[in-house]
Amino acid sequence: MKKNYFLLLLMFTAVGFSQIPSGYYNTATGTGYTLKTQLYNIIKGHTDNGYAGLYTTYQTSDVDNFYENDGTVLDMYSENPSGTDPYNYSTGSTQRCGNYSSEGDCYNREHIIPQSVFNEQSPMVADAHFITPTDGKVNGMRSNYPHGTVNSATYTSQNGSKLGSSAVSGYSGTVFEPVNAFKGDIARMYFYFATRYENTVAGYSYPMFDGSSNKVFTAAFLATLLAWNAQDPVSAREIARNNAIYARQNNRNPYIDHPEYVNQIWGGTSSTDTQAPTAPTSLASTAKTSTSISLSWNASTDNVAVTGYDVYANSVLKTTVSGLTATITGLTASTSYSIYVKAKDAAGNSSASSSTIAVTTNASETGGTASDILFSEYIEGSGNNKALEIANNTGASVNLSTYTIKKQTNGAGAWSTGLALSGTLATGSKFVIVNSSMSSSCFATSSANISTTATELTFNGNDAVGLFKNGVLIDIIGTFNGGTANFAVDVTLRRKATVTTPSTTFNLSSQWDSYTTDTCSNLGAKRAQIAAIETEEEIVPQLQEVILYPNPTNGNFNIYFNTINSPYSIEIISIFGQRVFEKSNITDSLSTINNLPKGIYIVRINQDSETFSKKIIIN
Repeated sequence: MKKNYFLLLLMFTAVGFSQIPSGYYNTATGTGYTLKTQLYNIIKGHTDNGYAGLYTTYQTSDVDNFYENDGTVLDMYSENPSGTDPYNYSTGSTQRCGNYSSEGDCYNREHIIPQSVFNEQSPMVADAHFITPTDGKVNGMRSNYPHGTVNSATYTSQNGSKLGSSAVSGYSGTVFEPVNAFKGDIARMYFYFATRYENTVAGYSYPMFDGSSNKVFTAAFLATLLAWNAQDPVSAREIARNNAIYARQNNRNPYIDHPEYVNQIWGGTSSTDTQAPTAPTSLASTAKTSTSISLSWNASTDNVAVTGYDVYANSVLKTTVSGLTATITGLTASTSYSIYVKAKDAAGNSSASSSTIAVTTNASETGGTASDILFSEYIEGSGNNKALEIANNTGASVNLSTYTIKKQTNGAGAWSTGLALSGTLATGSKFVIVNSSMSSSCFATSSANISTTATELTFNGNDAVGLFKNGVLIDIIGTFNGGTANFAVDVTLRRKATVTTPSTTFNLSSQWDSYTTDTCSNLGAKRAQIAAIETEEEIVPQLQEVILYPNPTNGNFNIYFNTINSPYSIEIISIFGQRVFEKSNITDSLSTINNLPKGIYIVRINQDSETFSKKIIIN
């Protein structure tokens, strides 16, 4: 969610630095590994509160006072730093339930450095400085894999954390990559561990470790951690967490108190590395819209490690990524762009440019008009509660006889023969295909366009499902050849209102909104029904003083009541018929809605038996 920067400033100035004990770092006077040993002597011998004591620590150390500011558990594997969290946990109420079949079940304790590395020994097993509360499902998916940049994801959590093949130079195994907002947090936890356990770390076997007590990390993983530390500086949340843990353990993470120590010890962007990475190869466009171009390329190599890639369009830097794919946004319709990519390392060396490709964006898409039909909803629920929904927002009727749906089983092998579609789908309407054994409590199968037991409607959370036109894939849910890792199990996915064009590249966090198991309430909702009220402005007497402003807006707007006689509710619906916001029992005269994506929405306000509906345009 949008951060309260005034609050963050107060926390930095009034809370953060003021709570470092006077003289705590007086003996930290050296440089390099000498400084690291001095820090070890400062922070060793901390109070061990026991493994169960972590949950008590979390009640003060990991509370969301920084994003939603709602007092829930702040979980780096589920927190959405720029939007609504997919789910939340209350401290002490949903821990250790033992059922981690899907995200949102329960939270538990995540050892950033797996406890198997140190044989579950104390005090490491209960050191809160590198053990955090996280969703149990995502924690299980991360397993004991090292943290690093992902090349190709086999699993993506609902907040965008990824598991997949490694993009870390020289390491070909599986790695886990958190979202950008928490990469620095995790890097500084690794640096803490390397320092606090300097006396034993040389004996630990782990892909990220080099067997030494000073450097601790392999060159490639060290470069990754240094890059993460630099790109995501210390936050107010980390400062507050450090203070809370100090109150319980009586030791601190020095790299939060003094971020400069990282480069003083491990060198940071050392000038001794003067060798640039090789140029990226096989640059290609994988998808495009009227305003965006998606790209992929093959990895560069480096004598130490590649830490990122700069993507250029018409010689202007557009984005920097750590993996081997990127999407350039904010482009102009029907315009040709010359695109190339450069690799870089932790020392700031840049490679030569990749080959340049020319890509022309699609023609303009206005008023929610799409270039083709696309998947708009996916239900993978309990038992046979499985359904797909296709939306036609092209502005014209579509003959479905050229379209088929195919499935790849368990992320490997060939596509299925295909389930053929038929009939004509009017613009603004939805086409629903369900498993004929679907529970009636979830959806009445008689209301579907197709009810079938065909293999295409027996998908599980690791089966990619594709929409084909004339035998050519145009839209996909999941990753073809993505392996057996689940990308969407026991979940309902609804296409975000900002996605108006089918895509052959699946991105859960940017393309889809996730809902709990057996959420079927929106399936088959006709966009035409929403369009019918786009111009409606029903104002009944008690609500005639309701004002929406500004309109149009850039994503944030206010709902103002001149007088409040009773609580009211707000419901916001996209032009695709998706409910994107809902809140009840509001008593404030002013409600502020933040961070709605670009699009057209209906704001519906209910108070007692009266309703007010008005269109809001987000530019």
